[in-house]
Amino acid sequence: DAEKKIMEFAGGKTPESGKLSLTAPEIAENGNTVPISVSVDSKMMEGDMVESVIILADGNPNPEVATFNFTVMSGAAAATTRMRLAKTQNVIAVARMADGSVYMDKKEVKVTIGGCGG
Repeated sequence: DAEKKIMEFAGGKTPESGKLSLTAPEIAENGNTVPISVSVDSKMMEGDMVESVIILADGNPNPEVATFNFTVMSGAAAATTRMRLAKTQNVIAVARMADGSVYMDKKEVKVTIGGCGG
């Protein structure tokens, strides 16, 4: 489930709020293609570096949607994708920083037509 995945990704640390921004529509007319984007406020240099961001959908049959890995060469910790949502649920983004700190942002997306056969 999503909580277990978050704890695994976070290495047992409790994610903090701030730094990470998740953008998702409040209402998705079609769950087959829901646009989402994430960005982390980071200089992407030694001492302020994002390693990876995981995206989860807590109501999907498989909650793990995507993982984005970053390096200094990325320049910015930002990504945009589209995902499927089976039903109205929370979309959760968790960012793991190089210093071990973890940040989380969550948005509820209302789905009018399910995208996973639901």
